[in-house]
Amino acid sequence: MTFDLLPLLLVLALAIEAACGYPQALIPRIGHPVIWLGGLIARFDRHFNRPTMPKRRRRLNGLAALVLLLAVAAVPAALVQVAVFRVLPPWLALAVLALAASTLLAQRSLYTHVAAVATALETGGLTAGRQAVSMIVGRNVSVLDEAGVARAAIESLAENFSDGVTAPAFWCAVGGLPGIAAYKAVNTADSMIGHKTERHLHFGWAAARFDDLVNLPASRLTALFIALAAGRGAGAAWRAVRRDARHHRSPNAGWPEAAMAGALGLRLNGPKRYGETLSDDHWMGDGRAEATAADIRRALTLYVRACMVQFSLAAGAAAILHLMT
Repeated sequence: MTFDLLPLLLVLALAIEAACGYPQALIPRIGHPVIWLGGLIARFDRHFNRPTMPKRRRRLNGLAALVLLLAVAAVPAALVQVAVFRVLPPWLALAVLALAASTLLAQRSLYTHVAAVATALETGGLTAGRQAVSMIVGRNVSVLDEAGVARAAIESLAENFSDGVTAPAFWCAVGGLPGIAAYKAVNTADSMIGHKTERHLHFGWAAARFDDLVNLPASRLTALFIALAAGRGAGAAWRAVRRDARHHRSPNAGWPEAAMAGALGLRLNGPKRYGETLSDDHWMGDGRAEATAADIRRALTLYVRACMVQFSLAAGAAAILHLMT
């Protein structure tokens, strides 16, 4: 596959995923690529992260597991990418690869899960909202009021726009199917073992640090997409990013969250509780903290526009490369 086809591959993958998503009927039958990766990571965790092992051994095992996981994800994807162009006409090979890459994007599913929180708040009140938001965040939702539920949903939308949409799209544009597969392996590992808990502090260290690295360009791009989609709110989005993004405890999540907060005139992030532990996080934005279900709807509208910005830029790059070749 030649370099000039990579943006076109991304454009097709984004279009397929936005239009169709991943067929839910397939999950009970064959699962999903992330489920397959998760099963392998869980197996590595059981066998190579035993509590009786020394800390140094667990850290080295975690690094080895990450390298093996990357190989398992990227090498078959690279072989498939080469094979389809050898046996199929270029247009059909590109379509097959785009269909495969679309399974590793999350535009549609992210919208669906966050919209479910708004619907729950609107129709079922606080209890239903807490239940819905518990499906997409890891914090203790039992202590959240309605504003806290709404903020949690919007924060999840911003962060997962970067992790679940922009980052896999970026690595697809850089490395095709192997690139997006490798990224998804790293990101899944970080979500499962990249925590600062007693069990995973050492074994998940490599996955967490590498995930920070590979998400760095996407987090900045996501903030840019949000600002470009914000129209008159672009200035406020950039001001919030410049002032607040660096204060987030994540080196990447602060960028899209601050952009979203500034664009919507909200305050996001801030103190939150994980289990019984209170995390005294910095606020993103200087607007009101009393978010509502209507604000979730506004955030979703902004998200759709930002996805369109990303798609348009990818399409423009594909067109330019086509004219140059």
